[in-house]
Amino acid sequence: ADGELVQYHYGLKDLVTILFYIFIAIILHAVVQEYALDKINRRLHLSKVKHSKFNESGQLVAFHLTSVIWCLYVVVTEGYISNPRSLWENYPHVYLPFQVKFFYLCQLAYWLHALPELYFQKVRKEEIPRQLRCIALYLVHVAGAYLLNLTRLGLILLLLQYLAEFFFHMARLVYFTDENNEKLFNVWAVVFVVTRLFTLTLYILVIGFGLPRVESQALDPERGNFFSFLFNNILFRMSVLLLVCLFQASVMWRFIHFQLRRWREYWNEQSSRKRVTAATTGIKQQTKPLKRDSGYHENGVVKAENGTSPRTKKLKSP
Repeated sequence: ADGELVQYHYGLKDLVTILFYIFIAIILHAVVQEYALDKINRRLHLSKVKHSKFNESGQLVAFHLTSVIWCLYVVVTEGYISNPRSLWENYPHVYLPFQVKFFYLCQLAYWLHALPELYFQKVRKEEIPRQLRCIALYLVHVAGAYLLNLTRLGLILLLLQYLAEFFFHMARLVYFTDENNEKLFNVWAVVFVVTRLFTLTLYILVIGFGLPRVESQALDPERGNFFSFLFNNILFRMSVLLLVCLFQASVMWRFIHFQLRRWREYWNEQSSRKRVTAATTGIKQQTKPLKRDSGYHENGVVKAENGTSPRTKKLKSP
């Protein structure tokens, strides 16, 4: 009431909060599955493989759309976009506004809830390693940004990542409903490249120029200062930036390889369709009836153009 701003820090009680929201996430997951995805699946009559992928993309579309809107609201209201210097100024960012802390706790709860969902959704054994790897990467990055006091940088990176993932899974949903519609995959390709470029630029801006200028450069775990003294060393800073660039380059290489393979399959399919169409046309032309001798029919007798019969008349003997 007096205009006093209350901020929060992380602690052991966060585990209880995360556990509570894990149960909330499981309930919401079941609601989306029961009242939206299952009804659509009954109409589409998909195979088991496509059915599993459709459910996965449907759940992630709902989550990523909610996270993008929520994360965009947080970074705009907190001024992280209008003032990029706030991403590294006054580091370490130990004390958090309520909406930032709540966002991170909900993110951790969602990705932790995805582990028991692998059993509840009866995911195929072939898909489990890939999904476990994805869940582990998200947990490491979200928890790392939260515990190492890089929450502001983490918010922007999550916003970019979730935006690209939303378009990808939305494109998959549209593709499952209509296999001839791949336009959203092209939109996702553009968004993916743009978000990678923004991500790389953000890393260079914060790690290369921002954190080395922090006033407090001493290692102080009690205050949450874990990195600024390391980034003051130019050799360490350049090594980190090189690793980031190599990682982003590997991601882009896999993306380009995937796009080339997809385009190759598309053109092969188009060429095979053209060959089938040409072969079908040739067969129809060969099966057309051949024209007989020129003339016309009159009372069942073929006559020449001048009206005479093409057959030679037999002369009667006198």
